Formats: sequence, C-alpha cells, structure tokens
Amino acid sequence: MKYINFPEDRQLDLILIGRVAVDFNPSPEEGFKPLSQVVKFERYIGGSTVNTAIGVNRHGLKVGMIAKISDDQLGDFALDYLNNEENIDTSHIVRAKNGEKIGLTFTEMKSETESSILMYRNMIADLALSVEDIDYDYIKQAKAILVSGTALAESPSREAVLKSILLAKKAGCKVIFDVDFRDYNWRNDDEISIYYSIVAKQADIIMGSREEFDLTEKLIVDKPLTDEESAKLWFGHSADILVIKHGKKGSNAYVKNGESYSIKPFPVKARKGFGGGDGYASAFLYALFTDHDMIECLEYASAEASMMIRSNSSSDLPNTKELEEFIKEAKEEHGEFVARGDL
Repeated sequence: MKYINFPEDRQLDLILIGRVAVDFNPSPEEGFKPLSQVVKFERYIGGSTVNTAIGVNRHGLKVGMIAKISDDQLGDFALDYLNNEENIDTSHIVRAKNGEKIGLTFTEMKSETESSILMYRNMIADLALSVEDIDYDYIKQAKAILVSGTALAESPSREAVLKSILLAKKAGCKVIFDVDFRDYNWRNDDEISIYYSIVAKQADIIMGSREEFDLTEKLIVDKPLTDEESAKLWFGHSADILVIKHGKKGSNAYVKNGESYSIKPFPVKARKGFGGGDGYASAFLYALFTDHDMIECLEYASAEASMMIRSNSSSDLPNTKELEEFIKEAKEEHGEFVARGDL
C-alpha cells in the first residue's frame, strides 16, 4: 500500500546525508566487562547514517551518500568498505582538506542490559561537510533524501543539510528526517530545538524517539506532547508519516490519513543496547519504498532492530532473506503476533 508518493524514474531510491565513522567493539571472546579491561577489539564502519545506507542497500534499494571523511588510512578503510557494498554510490563522499579526522567510537558492553559508547569527535570530518559539497544535479537523481540530526550539530555541516533540503524540495524529492540525537557537540537544548524544528517542518517522514521529539518540540509547545499530539502538530506542516520509538516498549507509527499502528520488540538475547535504531530505519524504509502495509513496515523494523542488538557490530545488517527468516523463526517460537499489538 502507498502511504507516500515518491517521484518516479529516478536513478537512486535514497541519498543519505550525515555521519561516517569507525567503531571499535570488544571482540566477542572478551565477553561482558568494563571498557577499561578490554584488550581485543574488532573494527567496523560506523555512524547511524552510513549503517542505514548499508542496511537499505542490502534490502535492494539503490543508495547514494553525501558525507565527508578523513584523508587518511581510516578514511581509506571507510571508503573501501562502502565501495565493496553493491549499489552504494560513493561519488559524493569527499575528503576533508584541513586535517579533520573521522569519528572514532569505542563501545563498552558490561552485560546484556548495560552498554555505553566512548566518542572521539574533536575536529571531526563529518561536521566539516559544507554547502560546496551539496550538488543539485546529484540530489535530483533521488526519490528521497535522508538527513540526520547529528549533522545539524555544528556549522558548516548544518548549512549543508539545510541546503540539501531546499534543493530536495526544488527537485521534488521527499525529505526523511532521522532525528538521531547525540548529546556530543550540542551546546544546549534550545540550540537543538531550533535546528531540529526547522528540519522537521520541512520533512515528509520523521523518525525519532519520544525524547527526540520532545527536544524537537521544546521551543514550539508549552508542555510535552503525547505521540498523538506530536502527530497532529507535524501533520500540520509537511509530514505524511511519523515514527515515534519508545525503546524496549516498542514504537508507534502515524499516517496523515488518520491511521496509527503499534509494534513491540522481538525477543532476543542482547549483546549491546545500541545499533537497533539503524536496523529499524533500514527495514522500515525498505518496506515503505516497496509498498508494504504499515504494520508490516513496523514488523520488519522491529525485527531488524532486535537482530542488531544481538550482533557485535552495528554495520553487519541483514539482507531481506535473513530478516524474513528471523521473523519466521520468531513467530514459530513465540506466536504469529509476537510483536504486534498496543504498547
């Protein structure tokens, strides 16, 4: 079923704009322990935007990226990784010119329920993306662009994102806003609300947690909203679809036609508490682009999120066959409606 009309006859389904990083995760043999005690790490490409690009690509969508990476060996690693993925166009991933470095993330996995991340993001390459890196001829090749809230944290990246949205509107592309709040780089909540709300007012699809919607809405409402009230607010601007996540409780989706849907997480034994959002976005967007019913979009999203929190990597995303096999096995074990129902 179509909930949003993407433009036809475009070379790319989706262009993603935002963060490319490198993750160092404890090797599985390290088990669960504090980061200070870990000796062996595994290296992965990282960052929510690039992970989502990999995820939708593995589901068969044609993907491009606009990003800035370091001009060094870790930049080489990231670019080589993406060039080895089928159907990800890297022609608009550019190198930083002033010594900016790719972001590094060290993950801590203390238990199935306790994990954290340690970020190194001083003089960072992804936030050096500038308006000169945004090309209208490239944007108009896509059915939609996805912009990340992390890319709004500093100039010149925030201006590059705003330019990409203006050009997407000019080209008839849909705008997807993955709020993707990370507290590093931001100075205060007012600054967050200013830039998030500017983008949210232009977005056709908004995806975020309840906390992220609260941050976005902080300066434009008198009190925190319910999910239903948030849907009404943003449907009054450009949005056609809202997805609001509630962590372990599940998530809700709202459609401008008045329909709403809920999904719960698929039960898994967790390796870490992060990475699920990248899988969620990947599967949701794949199902939406391929005209699945909204409850199926949510079911795919919830399942892939669960697959990712049991994985040691946030970039080892499944293809469609693997995702559907996981759903099939979960339903055989837990029942047909294992994840469906009210939150």
